[in-house]
Amino acid sequence: MKSMCKMKTGKAFRQAPVSCLTMFLMFLPALLLSAAFQPVFAQTPEQQPVLVGLVGAERAAVLIRGDTLSSLQNKDPRPVLVPSNDFVKNMGNEMILSLKPSFFVENLSLYRKPPAQARSWTDAERTALYNESLALSSLAGIQYYSASRKAMRTFYETSVVVSGSDGKNPLPDPVYTVPPSQLVVYARQKDLSFGDNVYRYNYHAQSNSLVFIQENLTSMNYGIIPAVGKNKLRSMVAVLDAGEYLLIYVVSMAKAASLPGMGERVGSSFSTRAEAILKWFRGQADNAFAKTKP
Repeated sequence: MKSMCKMKTGKAFRQAPVSCLTMFLMFLPALLLSAAFQPVFAQTPEQQPVLVGLVGAERAAVLIRGDTLSSLQNKDPRPVLVPSNDFVKNMGNEMILSLKPSFFVENLSLYRKPPAQARSWTDAERTALYNESLALSSLAGIQYYSASRKAMRTFYETSVVVSGSDGKNPLPDPVYTVPPSQLVVYARQKDLSFGDNVYRYNYHAQSNSLVFIQENLTSMNYGIIPAVGKNKLRSMVAVLDAGEYLLIYVVSMAKAASLPGMGERVGSSFSTRAEAILKWFRGQADNAFAKTKP
């Protein structure tokens, strides 16, 4: 029996005297041409040598599946998720030594670049990512999950760049045509849990990484209860170029006030807040790659 294909004409279907094989051969060149231009993402660690070099094959497999790795430590913390990058490792170790934190939160995840930009970042993309990380005003209104309230809650009610450590003189978010290797930015941010505080952000730009570190310059209170003293909080976001992906490492640590239960409360809060920062940066990365799309 001769094979026939169905062709749509208006609202009804009728049979056409053209075999399926004939139609397939007619469209085969177009199908092959289309497939040639479809980007293919490497789905195994063996196809991602840069990523494997940063996190190892086992963790790379987990991250490529779309999972996020996380760790929370309360006593004598040691980094367990930090990528194999000397600069990031050294910065993290220096913060631990100077702070001696009572809690330590780590998150490690991947951001998949858009198909047309799924390779090592260009100078333009790196600059766009840098400027998006400087857009601290965009932190206003982001949400995090409050474990105590068992509901989503606003993280920062307001967030604005200021001229100095006194928290005065609001400024627009800085923008650079070429990222400086080091930069200090001050911001005033109103946190619905820990109040209105001033922070210092230290930015570090290298050829294959962007790192920014937040430090509190004012004491953070949980209502009227002291929670984290001045200069006792550090949060670092490290963005590493990994070919088709960005590897994002987020770590938060603090020396919480010596009050019963305060360390656990603060640690739990900052664990979910680290996830919120990760989600925020993903949105910023979307903006950066959209602005530099070929």
